[in-house]
Amino acid sequence: MDGKQGKIVAISISEKKGVPKKNIEKGLFKENHGLVDDAHAGDWHRQVSLLAVESINKMLEKGLKVSPGDFAENLTTEGIDLTSLPLGARLKVGETELEVTQIGKKCHSKCAVYYRTGDCIMPREGIFAKVISGGLVKVGDSISII
Repeated sequence: MDGKQGKIVAISISEKKGVPKKNIEKGLFKENHGLVDDAHAGDWHRQVSLLAVESINKMLEKGLKVSPGDFAENLTTEGIDLTSLPLGARLKVGETELEVTQIGKKCHSKCAVYYRTGDCIMPREGIFAKVISGGLVKVGDSISII
């Protein structure tokens, strides 16, 4: 893959913030809201979180037992360089369109993810987006830069 197109390897959801998410096969993303029934959804700029499986694999290589959803990301991607995307970049993900609103984040306190894994890559390698147009996203769907 060329770094401009990839695929969705996991979709993850949780009822509370700051905890690992559970994997689901498909999710409904609502315009200007996020993943329906996810704790992070709402009227703000970090409606959807994305993390590359390549980032998760770095943690596996360090000996941590982690998998998609463990870093509280909604979408785990493969084959697209998320951290190189500029703010405002548009992504086509399944039936949806997302806009990148934040790259990385500052963690004010250690969450359950950190305590479970011993490290959290979300602040360094995760990105956040808002839903421009909603729809269904399924595991295996493509993700591409528009």
